[in-house]
Amino acid sequence: MATSLTTGRPWRVILSFSIPLLLGNVVQQMYQFADVVVVGRHLGVESLAAVGATGSLLFLLIGFAWGLTSGFAIPIAQAFGAGDGAAVRRSVATGVILTGITSVVLTIVAPLIAAPTLALLQTPDELMAEATIFTQISFIGASATMFFNFLSAIIRAIGDSRTPLIFLTVSCALNVGLVILMVGPLDWGVAGAALATVVAQAVSVVLCLEFVRRRLPMLHLRRADRRVTRDDIREHLRLGLPMGFQASIIAIGTLVVQVALNTLGSEAVAAYTTASRVDGLAVAFLSSLGLASSMYTAQNLGGRRPDRIRRGVVEGTWMAIAAGIALGGVIIAFGAPLVRLFVGEGAAADGVVELAHLMLIINGCGYWALGVLFVLRGALQGLGHTLVPTVTGVIELVMRVGAAIVLGALIGFEGVALSNPLAWLGAIVLLVPAYVRAHRALGRMRVDPIEATETSTMAIIGPTDGSMVVDAVVTQPVRVVRTSRFARLTRR
Repeated sequence: MATSLTTGRPWRVILSFSIPLLLGNVVQQMYQFADVVVVGRHLGVESLAAVGATGSLLFLLIGFAWGLTSGFAIPIAQAFGAGDGAAVRRSVATGVILTGITSVVLTIVAPLIAAPTLALLQTPDELMAEATIFTQISFIGASATMFFNFLSAIIRAIGDSRTPLIFLTVSCALNVGLVILMVGPLDWGVAGAALATVVAQAVSVVLCLEFVRRRLPMLHLRRADRRVTRDDIREHLRLGLPMGFQASIIAIGTLVVQVALNTLGSEAVAAYTTASRVDGLAVAFLSSLGLASSMYTAQNLGGRRPDRIRRGVVEGTWMAIAAGIALGGVIIAFGAPLVRLFVGEGAAADGVVELAHLMLIINGCGYWALGVLFVLRGALQGLGHTLVPTVTGVIELVMRVGAAIVLGALIGFEGVALSNPLAWLGAIVLLVPAYVRAHRALGRMRVDPIEATETSTMAIIGPTDGSMVVDAVVTQPVRVVRTSRFARLTRR
């Protein structure tokens, strides 16, 4: 249900929007959890390491797709905040076209380069066969991943972060059942684990489409909406490509880390894999605050409320710091038992647990910095900034690669693990002053809330004030505006 983020106490709005995102992130982690737990316990540590060896490569391409579709949602959020229904639909149409083109390219090209890339990454010979199969099947299903990310992003852009959570939960439950069936009784090995995830995500796409058809008439495209212009495509690519490129830059850093791990052996790969799964759960809330900050900022930018943006980002940053400190304490205290859930008992598992817990301790000490990174980068992206968020991705790459190569060679696995917090700290060194400049620019702007000066209709499911959810279509008088000039002011 569409909800405005332009009214209410900023910290409460951001927090309430981020909670479903948090739960959604946790549910998404269950995809990987199901793969790792079932593969690790039914197929053994070597198969677990094979699946883990694919993580960085999958993130490189699918992470780019995720960043791209998230960028496509920003103009939708800005148009929704401005009350411009025609611009919302036109933005959706543009995103559908660009997402479809990207999906086709990924589905055709990515499976062909899977094996050569894994070999280039120095994947151990004993892991190559299973790692290649898992990667190729995952890439063949890239279209499902792309469109679910895009559909979820546009639903969140109009203020609804709960519906994607519902679809994720259903999809995750299906995924868990399919993994158990395909890896267990059907004995399809790691191929079954990959196929289960693809099928589950395809189901989630169907659920999103049906929801849009039944409940969100404001997103129903008309013939005129499909006539996208070069300016529409240019604006979406201006926002989407840097976010996709940023995700790819980060992924390149993780690829280098993967190479360093591969030289340390299967035990190090398995340890990093399991620690990353636990780490993913721990940072889910922080990344949710970042995405919530992006959508909050974009809607309030469209609604011409710079005062709310300033206050909301400051409050969101303090929430992220507090959450990072608390999460760090929990992960340091309970990291080892959580890792044990993945690898079971035995002498081989003991070594994996020890290394994985070491990585969790190192990461846990830096979660506060990661929280600041997510919120400030999300806010800048919501304002339409592209340069600084992309440069911070480059900084993360340099820091992560440097630590993995230099410290990994000097002190082994511990040096590779240090690459994450060092990359986070390096990024916020640039993000903090960049946002301070934007914060000051927002402070010089006149607060000019959108007022009803021209009557046009915009079909919305839900309230017009964001106070509660109402399952009805209402007609909202709006002034048709363009947010591009207002957005440019914050980038000066």
